[in-house]
Amino acid sequence: MVTGTGSKKRHRAVQPASSAAGSSSSRPCAAVIIGSVARRPTHPDPIPSPTLKPDPTNPYSFDDPSSADVILRLFVDPSPLDPSATSLSLSPATTQPQDDVVLHLHAHALFRCKYFAALLSDRWQHPDSQDDAVRKINLRVPPTPGAMEARISLLQLLYTPDLASAITTVSTALDLLPVASELIFDDCVRFCLRFLEAVPWTQDDEARVLALIPHLSEDESKDLIARVSGSPDSSEEMLYGLILAVTHNQNMAYVKAFVAKLLRDFGSRDLVERVLDRAFQTTFKVVKESMEEYMSPGVRGDHDETEAIQRLNLHTALTHGKHLVWLVERMIELRVADSAVKEWSEQPAFTADLQRAFQDDAWRNIVPGLPSVLLRCTSRLANAVASGTILVAAQVRKKLVKDWLPVLIVCKDTNASPLTSSNKPLYLDLEETFLRIISTLPMSDSQELLQQCLSFSTRNVDCPHLVTAFNTWFRRATPSPQRENLC
Repeated sequence: MVTGTGSKKRHRAVQPASSAAGSSSSRPCAAVIIGSVARRPTHPDPIPSPTLKPDPTNPYSFDDPSSADVILRLFVDPSPLDPSATSLSLSPATTQPQDDVVLHLHAHALFRCKYFAALLSDRWQHPDSQDDAVRKINLRVPPTPGAMEARISLLQLLYTPDLASAITTVSTALDLLPVASELIFDDCVRFCLRFLEAVPWTQDDEARVLALIPHLSEDESKDLIARVSGSPDSSEEMLYGLILAVTHNQNMAYVKAFVAKLLRDFGSRDLVERVLDRAFQTTFKVVKESMEEYMSPGVRGDHDETEAIQRLNLHTALTHGKHLVWLVERMIELRVADSAVKEWSEQPAFTADLQRAFQDDAWRNIVPGLPSVLLRCTSRLANAVASGTILVAAQVRKKLVKDWLPVLIVCKDTNASPLTSSNKPLYLDLEETFLRIISTLPMSDSQELLQQCLSFSTRNVDCPHLVTAFNTWFRRATPSPQRENLC
């Protein structure tokens, strides 16, 4: 620490508070009063005052040597890991003074910082000092980029009551906050925190805020923490809420495309799978319960009331069935539809309700699109299984075909199947897919299911998909030396 007064100090031009840049370390400062001298009214190289609104209660201006009663020397404390610092310490006689800054300040302004207020209190006065003596203080500055500028900027703010006119950017607030906390400039700390809490941040700003929070008290940091840290399940609830919102807006294709992109780009595939499965289970439950109530009405009232409730049940099943189509497509796209396939394959009661419902013509004038919606879900899942996009056990594949094959046959018989994107009837596309899945099953299981597929045949016997399936089964069943060796 340089304590003499004879060596020349290199003076910096002081920049306004808003120009402080870089990271200013919150390393504890060290200052010491090294003596007092009679006030000298001249200054050889005055530092220009910043452009700030003056404090009408403070008659003094920043760095005014003619009225200063405190001379503050800011000196850079070299890092012990800095090679240049080591070399300087080996030959002090040949080194030049560090890049110091000397400021002529006023105790009246410095008292706004509790740090300086304590340092300049009466108990630290030299017994022989005069009342009008100029007190000299050395203040250590860490050797980090922007640390010196941030401290000078903060000292300038001591001369203005209008912090809002000086702190107008996030970077300025982030530069000043650790220094204000270090020197216990409470007004500045409070304003910086209020400013940071209220304005948007860039990603770089947020990284600096996160680095700064551990150095703040719990009360100071609570608003910033609330902004950057959610509950452990907040991401899951957010995604789930977005999925519910988009599935309930059937006419907003661009919104669905946006949420689909969010799901594709989300970092945690496990979380996306969990959220989609949760939405699938919830929506599918509504469809099943609606059809169950439609087939077994528990209403005891007049005919009109019962019919109204039945219509409501069918509309509910159709609406949520459309939600299911979108969910199934997203799950298949992201290859997280394993649980959906298993759930879809374990529905003997639900598919029995559908068979009975579609055999009655009552639904045609109410929800003519319901069979096609459910067949579309079945087709999406079955195609994913047949193509290997979703890998499930043989028993799951068998149950998928076994439970939904009767529904497919009823829909085909009632002409309730629309066309696919390739102008092929949906029922025909699903027939081909079921036959492909049957070909992957053990011989005994495929024999059982193929016998139930005879209705796939047409009047002109032009059904190559069915012919191929039976030919494949008979070829495998026909004894051959190669197959006999496998037994």
